[in-house]
Amino acid sequence: MEPAEIKPIEKFVKNILKTRFEDIDRTSIEQAKLRIIDTVGCLIGGAFDPGNPEFIEFLKSQGGNKEATILMYGDRVPVGHAAMANCILCRSFDFEPVSPVVDGQMAAGHVSGTTVMTALSMAEAQGVGGRDLITALLVGDDMTSRVLATSGFSIDLGWDGNGTANAFGATAIAGRLLGLTQDQLRHAMGMVLSQMGGSMQNIWDGTPAFKLPQGLSARNGIFSAQLAAAGWTGPDDALLSPNGYYDLYTRGFSKGDLLTKDLGKKYYADRAIKPYPSCRATHDLIEGAIDMVNQYSLKAGDIGAVSIYMPDWSLNNFCGKPLNIGLFPHSDTAFSYKYTVAVAMMHGGVRPEHFKPEVIKDPLTTEFLNKVELSKWPQSDSKDTAIKVVLKDGREFMETCKNIDKGDFVNNPLSSEEFIGKFMGNVKYSQRITSERGEKIFFLLQDIEELENLDELIELLVP
Repeated sequence: MEPAEIKPIEKFVKNILKTRFEDIDRTSIEQAKLRIIDTVGCLIGGAFDPGNPEFIEFLKSQGGNKEATILMYGDRVPVGHAAMANCILCRSFDFEPVSPVVDGQMAAGHVSGTTVMTALSMAEAQGVGGRDLITALLVGDDMTSRVLATSGFSIDLGWDGNGTANAFGATAIAGRLLGLTQDQLRHAMGMVLSQMGGSMQNIWDGTPAFKLPQGLSARNGIFSAQLAAAGWTGPDDALLSPNGYYDLYTRGFSKGDLLTKDLGKKYYADRAIKPYPSCRATHDLIEGAIDMVNQYSLKAGDIGAVSIYMPDWSLNNFCGKPLNIGLFPHSDTAFSYKYTVAVAMMHGGVRPEHFKPEVIKDPLTTEFLNKVELSKWPQSDSKDTAIKVVLKDGREFMETCKNIDKGDFVNNPLSSEEFIGKFMGNVKYSQRITSERGEKIFFLLQDIEELENLDELIELLVP
């Protein structure tokens, strides 16, 4: 009788619990530290975005054990609540790392915004140091990235991957740091399956709730691991059972050879540091707009009209919807081709301060936005995006936007100066952390594997 084939879920839980820091390649560790630094910077900059203080006040009113810290606020709450809050704060500007790549296969994802904050909160609660944190983070990132890359996941199904696949990564991190057995962790994965969700309607409707799925994945992953530790059981195979992840949330299990290929040898994760605080889909247009401003010495006051040419699939994306400023202007504009191109042309860049309500509603912004329109390419088969500028004196300039993937670790990484500049820009924008303290946080995170615990880091992150 032939032995039963080992299921992928069983391979995952074994790898999650058995991986040692010493076995991980240095490149994966260094890239993990970059993602930690960047995500913490995004939390610093986004902590007091509209709606966040009210969310934190509500969470504090729920009470509970004081296990981990809500960063930038200082309140200690149950670890699941702390992780959820920290995820939501860092998501505020849609600025955290993105785009996991598994053996060349890119997947749509914002993994780090969930996994980094889950790892930080769990490491604080468990009193462990940097090596344990990084190891847990990498196995959590790796599982989520592989699950995303091997599925027919697409945002046009309506699910938000931050609220579905990210939950596996959070469960992996929590389960490892809680010291679960393989059986317990497999059951925790089964239980988190029942807590997945997140609708892309949050973005279509321009609401602060777009931040919720990322945080709920953290909370639910931790809760599932805690429940497994208490003796509960869940479905045996959260991935490939008839009502598992692939069946419920995707168009099916595809590219299955990548799911466990080189598991334990290669650790996949988000591979891009975002240079601009807006949806990744807007970044090529932003780059194109900035290049045109610099190349042709364009002045906002001299511009009479701006046309953005795009293929159908881009126009039908939520970033291409009509720009109607609603109850939460930040979301309306951060997920808008029109607004981000306008800001790039008016200010020569796109930065967090450009999403303040007073900037969005400034008459000069409104005037310029009225000059910008989205159009379908005349050639129906074109897959390019382009920007045409018509000046008031009749001159015209047109450039095709290049897909340069700025911020990709492999193809087009940020320079050290750009990376540090982004972090310190978030520090400055916060107006709560001094530059001196920000530099201490940055350098502490650079050597986070040397920390025996997170006490000094947490203290620095509570102004």
